[in-house]
Amino acid sequence: MYTFSIYLRLLRAQLRSQFQYRASFWLDVFTTAVFSGVYFLSFALLLERFGQIDGWRLGEIAFLAGMTELTFALMDLIFSGFDPDFFAPNVQMGRLDQIFLRPVSITVQLLGSRLVLRRLGRALEGLVILLFGIFASGMHWTLAKVLYLPILMVSQIFCMGALFIAGSTITFWTVQRVEAVNIVTYGGVEMMSYPMSIYPAWIRRFFTYVLPFIFMNYYPALFFLDKPDPLNMPAFAPFLAPFVAAILFWLALRFWRFGLNHYQSTGS
Repeated sequence: MYTFSIYLRLLRAQLRSQFQYRASFWLDVFTTAVFSGVYFLSFALLLERFGQIDGWRLGEIAFLAGMTELTFALMDLIFSGFDPDFFAPNVQMGRLDQIFLRPVSITVQLLGSRLVLRRLGRALEGLVILLFGIFASGMHWTLAKVLYLPILMVSQIFCMGALFIAGSTITFWTVQRVEAVNIVTYGGVEMMSYPMSIYPAWIRRFFTYVLPFIFMNYYPALFFLDKPDPLNMPAFAPFLAPFVAAILFWLALRFWRFGLNHYQSTGS
C-alpha cells in the first residue's frame, strides 16, 4: 500500500508539471492526434482505391489499426519510464545511481518518473479509428466479444509494456540504446496494425514463434470480425492473448531483475 501511494504521488507531480502550461499541453495533444490520424487517413484513401487487401476491407483493417494505436498509446502512458530512449540516458549519465539510493522500489520510481500526456492524442486517434472500424465492418456483437474486448486490450498493453521493459534492461550492458530494440518494438506494433496474412511466411513465423504478436491482434480480430483463418491455426488461437501477454510480461520482469542484480555504474 505504501509503494502504491508513492507511485500516485509521483504521478500527481508529473500531472502538475505538465498542466503548468495548459495551452502547450493541449497543442501537443492535438498535434499528436493529427499527425497519427493523417497517416491512417492516407492509407485509407489508398485502400479505397483498391477496395481490399487480401480479403480485408477498410473497416476491418481500421479495427486492427485502431486497437493497436489505442493500446500502444495507453501502454506508452503507463510504461513511458521504461521507454529505452528515455531509460538509456539514465544509465549513460549515471542518473540511475541516484534512483538506486532512494528507499523506494526502482520499478515504482521509473513507472512514476515520466507521464507523457500528449500520448492522449494518439489514444484518442486510436479510439476514433477503432470505433470507425467497429461500425464500418458491421461487426456482430455477442456476449463473448463484449467480455473479451477489455481483456484483449489489457493483454496488448502488458505485452507491449514487456517489450519496453526488456529493451531498457538491455541498456544495462550496452549503456547506449540499441536501435534494433526500437525496430522490434515500433516495427512490431506497426505490423500488428495490418492483417498478418499479407506478410511473407518468414515474417509470420517470426511473429508466431519468436515474438508472438500474431496472437495479440490478428487472431483476436478474426474472432471479432467472424473471418475464417487462412493460416489454419487451432480454434483456440484467438483466446491466447492473455496467456501470451502474461508469459511475456513475466519473462520481461525476470530479465529486468537479472539486469538490476548485475548493474554496474558507468561512473559518469
